[in-house]
Amino acid sequence: MLSQEQLQKFDRDGFLAIPNFFTQEQAIQLKQRADQLLQQLDLNGHPMTQFSTGETNDHVGDDYFLTSGDKVRYFFEEGAFNDRGELTVPKERAINKVGHGLHMLDPVFAGFTLNDKMASLAHQIGFQSPRVLQSMIICKQPSIGGKVPSHQDSSFLYTDPLSARGFWFALEDCTPTNGALSFIPGSHKDVPVTKRFVRAPVGGTTFIGHDSPFDETKYVEVPVTRGTLVLIHGSVVHRSTPNLSDVSRFIYTFHVIEGNAKYAEDNW
Repeated sequence: MLSQEQLQKFDRDGFLAIPNFFTQEQAIQLKQRADQLLQQLDLNGHPMTQFSTGETNDHVGDDYFLTSGDKVRYFFEEGAFNDRGELTVPKERAINKVGHGLHMLDPVFAGFTLNDKMASLAHQIGFQSPRVLQSMIICKQPSIGGKVPSHQDSSFLYTDPLSARGFWFALEDCTPTNGALSFIPGSHKDVPVTKRFVRAPVGGTTFIGHDSPFDETKYVEVPVTRGTLVLIHGSVVHRSTPNLSDVSRFIYTFHVIEGNAKYAEDNW
């Protein structure tokens, strides 16, 4: 499936963009299903949990978030509310992401995720016993889609030894104006994972440890078109800018860990 050149590039850079990995028809189907899920959202009784990208320790940490691993739950953009806590946009344009058990519970996303093609790809990039840990739709809503600051996925999905890999699928074009990904090539080799997102002893979540230093000037922006898969090493430093444009940037992503690795007990 991947050429030797692609495998070498992924090993060297810590990320790999594969255009036309899935068809335009599949991308449209997944986007339509995402739209249906947003329309089905019932606000009655919803805790209105806002998704923070975690530049402070005030990251999402309520029960609605912490128990979402095997459910389909909705998390709001911080910019979708006014000072009185009221939505300023329709619910379909207020959601930051839908997760984290789509690969388990939704037939459309389950079929796209759990199949021989994805299993073969996981084995190609080094997995012995790949396990899908979480899945989500990330919406990057027009005008209010929040930025994702510099991070390493393994800080949030920590295993011993480190094993997390992201499979990131563009359901729409991802451009410099609506929040394309940026990476520091090779940072998975020289920036150790020294910060972790964990369950706090008294409830909720917190960060422990500290960020390893890295050179912000080395970021490379990676715009991609609909139908592209971006493979993301769990230790590569990456980010995305806010979406200040008038078009959304929907993607679907799932993360895989090695089934033989130890999943930390204090992970979220």
